[in-house]
Amino acid sequence: MAIRLKRLKNMTQTSFPSQRSPKSDRLLGTLYIVSAPSGAGKTSLLKALLEKDEDLRVSVSHTTRAMRPGEKNGVDYWFTDATDFKRMVGEGAFIEHAEVFGNLYGTSENAVRELLQTGVDVVLEIDWQGARQVRKCFPEAISVFVLPPTRQALRQRLNARGQDSNEVIERRMREARSEMEHFAEYDFLIINDRFEQALVELQALIVSQRLRESVQSQRLEKQLGDLLA
Repeated sequence: MAIRLKRLKNMTQTSFPSQRSPKSDRLLGTLYIVSAPSGAGKTSLLKALLEKDEDLRVSVSHTTRAMRPGEKNGVDYWFTDATDFKRMVGEGAFIEHAEVFGNLYGTSENAVRELLQTGVDVVLEIDWQGARQVRKCFPEAISVFVLPPTRQALRQRLNARGQDSNEVIERRMREARSEMEHFAEYDFLIINDRFEQALVELQALIVSQRLRESVQSQRLEKQLGDLLA
């Protein structure tokens, strides 16, 4: 179930004028922030969405956490050590960075801007703290919070992953309550009860933003001109 939290204000494809290439009038992509407590299913939703939408990209973040089985450097994350990560922080390379469960995570500003300049939509998979930081650089970013249907369902999903000890799962459950308290800071809510339904809702959100008049009038400028000639 998707819930609209508040009216989006002035969200156009020209929301990021400082990122427009001076040599091109190409439309900029839309920046999305997607957050959720661990185990709510946001990563699985985004993976499935990316398989359906070739004009959508997930920004690859930097992290100091260890690589998990099946993950690839530069695909899932840029895996780095704490020394290099802190150097990048000092250089102002990140639009957001935070410590989560003892590990450092950060999103490269240059990487995001370069993707937006190509005209594709970009998704940042970050927590509420990171979302607050990103909004300072990109105030027109569209934000989505993914919630589990119940706390019991969340616990079951964390157990089913088989990646964490009982102690870690209990810590994640405690953190989940704190994270979910920030849902009202987001533009949209999606309840991930039935996966396919949640995926349809997320995809519909992306498509609806591309159909806004402010976007279409630029994309279809020639066609509209011919129709009104």
